[in-house]
Amino acid sequence: MFGHDGGVFFGGGFMWIFWILLIVVLLVVVKAMAGPDKGSNSGQGDTPIEILKKRYAKGEIDEEEFERRRKELES
Repeated sequence: MFGHDGGVFFGGGFMWIFWILLIVVLLVVVKAMAGPDKGSNSGQGDTPIEILKKRYAKGEIDEEEFERRRKELES
């Protein structure tokens, strides 16, 4: 009644759809595990002054250190 190709679901076009979806899901999982996109703007392309300002804003360096490094960068 169903033929000799493995039944209704895995026969014909449904088999192709199943494998395509499985491959797409695997690719999405691998990409998600690989980390953030290299094209995302996660601090890439910041100038040294911008990085220094962010560090000061986060409290990683104090005002004296900020001014000293800023002067070094601007000279």
